Amino acid sequence: MNQKKPHVCPVERSGSLDSKLRKLFQDPKKLLKPYIRTGMTVLEVGCGPGFFTLDMAEMVGESGKIIAADLQEGMLEKVKSKIAGTQFEQRIELHKCDEISLGISEHVDFVLLFYMVHEVPDKPQLFSQLASILKPNGQILVAEPPFHVSALKFQRMLQQAKDQKLINLAGPKMLFSKTAILKKSDTNPLD
Repeated sequence: MNQKKPHVCPVERSGSLDSKLRKLFQDPKKLLKPYIRTGMTVLEVGCGPGFFTLDMAEMVGESGKIIAADLQEGMLEKVKSKIAGTQFEQRIELHKCDEISLGISEHVDFVLLFYMVHEVPDKPQLFSQLASILKPNGQILVAEPPFHVSALKFQRMLQQAKDQKLINLAGPKMLFSKTAILKKSDTNPLD
């Protein structure tokens, strides 16, 4: 299978992903409060330098868990250095995935896909893997940057998710983002 090599943000430029200025526009706690609760297992695909990771670890509490996954070892090292010696070391599991497989079999309550699906060469494969580990009432938040993803590409992406038995519920309004909430189609969206 001839797949296009993914274009990902290089580790050397990761500082732009983890700035205080960004927090003014995309505050992790405000954005994720409706979806993350104490005790949840949360998967963050494409965690980068951990902009969302620590806030999510705080939100899931001591009984919860964050699986912070990234393709780049350098990004995971940045998260590792942030959590070293903190209470979050026990709550955050760092996981290096590869271009073809997430390599995760643990079932999760919530998945965060923030500004990264457009970087994935095989989106149906990604959505299939996520559908297989998402708990029955679990949710996936997809957020994509409008400057990289047109309305047509975003709709195509949502159709690829639907083809993998993930239905699209209305996503939250988010500045500088196209969003969707995905759930398994065999669950009642009102649950």
